[in-house]
Amino acid sequence: MSNQIPDPMNSAKSPSARVTAQSGTDNISVELSSRRTGMSFQRTRMSADRTLMSVIRTALSLIGFGFTIAQFFAHLREGNIVSMASRAPRNFGIALVLLGIATLVLGIVYHAQYMRQLRLERRTMVEDGLVHGESSYPLSMTLIIAVLLLLIGLFAIVSMVFNIGPF
Repeated sequence: MSNQIPDPMNSAKSPSARVTAQSGTDNISVELSSRRTGMSFQRTRMSADRTLMSVIRTALSLIGFGFTIAQFFAHLREGNIVSMASRAPRNFGIALVLLGIATLVLGIVYHAQYMRQLRLERRTMVEDGLVHGESSYPLSMTLIIAVLLLLIGLFAIVSMVFNIGPF
């Protein structure tokens, strides 16, 4: 039994053309290079996800800290613990939440554009037979979490500005 590996250079021409252990070193080198390039696309995709996770952490910190500051001083004022005529803590909290939302929006847009370009590059290389395209290129779970956090941030800012909602 021989280990057969599809040859990316010949597979487009003939589906039965395979690289085997008895094939020439050039075919094996091309196959290994093709696999390395395919794996590099996956590593690049995961790197983009890690970058988006960094943006999520930053945005979550800004949104959470801003919301906490605004709520903390609002409760102190409602409980007559402090008497402040100034709206500075509330405005500062709102500014932090808005900054967190803006950071998240920019991170999502950048991630979506980058992933679209990476998918196009991968598709071109698959069509040219330079990499294998058997594995799927899934939707980023990190992107889904970022969008959900964006919705929560929007609910928080609406709650802070209009004093309505679940927050």
